[in-house]
Amino acid sequence: MKTEGFRLPAGDWPRWLLSIAVGLALTGCVASRPAAIGSRRFVFDQDTFAYANQLVWEYRFDDKGKWTAKALEPKPNYTHHCFVVVRAAKQFFTHARFDPAKPPADRETYRRLIREVLAQSPRQDPRGEERIVIPGYVNLREFSRAQEKLLKAECGGAWRSYFQRGHWRMVWPFTRGHQERTAEKLVTDLNRHRPPVVHVVRFPSLRINHAMLLFDFLESDNEIRFATYDPNSPEKPVALTYDRAARTFSLATNRYFPGGRVDVYQIYRNCCY
Repeated sequence: MKTEGFRLPAGDWPRWLLSIAVGLALTGCVASRPAAIGSRRFVFDQDTFAYANQLVWEYRFDDKGKWTAKALEPKPNYTHHCFVVVRAAKQFFTHARFDPAKPPADRETYRRLIREVLAQSPRQDPRGEERIVIPGYVNLREFSRAQEKLLKAECGGAWRSYFQRGHWRMVWPFTRGHQERTAEKLVTDLNRHRPPVVHVVRFPSLRINHAMLLFDFLESDNEIRFATYDPNSPEKPVALTYDRAARTFSLATNRYFPGGRVDVYQIYRNCCY
């Protein structure tokens, strides 16, 4: 079954394996200094893009309960950008500030400002209150609705999903202890108003291979229910659930995944990921 987070085109496996090898060579690097506490919480209907990372396939259960897929027609033109979209959302949240009181700018000014935002590291908080000001819009949702083509062009191609530096991690086993520590770290970051981005996988299966941004959580004795920004579904938040007893993450059935257990690790967090 093909993956919808991103899919390797035919002939790309040598480059994919090379990127993993390079990533493995970096495993001895030192984690970056913890960032300062963020100034505000991530708000879903303000800090996300209005457009979606489109699906290549239409998925469903057939009459026999088998998960099947067929190619969408007409062919979508913005696919395999899940890492691109959530990375950019984090960069805008961390490094940009929208000011609707300022007059709207021209296209080239917005192009320059977008590039300035994307040149900032998604792994570091800004210094003090220095943020890049985007004039004429109240938030990223409004800005991306009005400047969709420009943002899609400037945020980067699908290759950035194929070659995200942390992909090496998914080839290693995910222990229950690792998943427990991951859940704890995600809660810590959210309490500091630092929305983490995670890679959601079931390697070596490619049934899911996807990136999501977490922005809130609700705890109980049995589970932690993380609210996520899924770039495939910008209409509303998607739940990523951590089961405390089983020490596993899971996703419900949706438009691209049949539902069930997933493995999770955080990316865009230090020089190795």
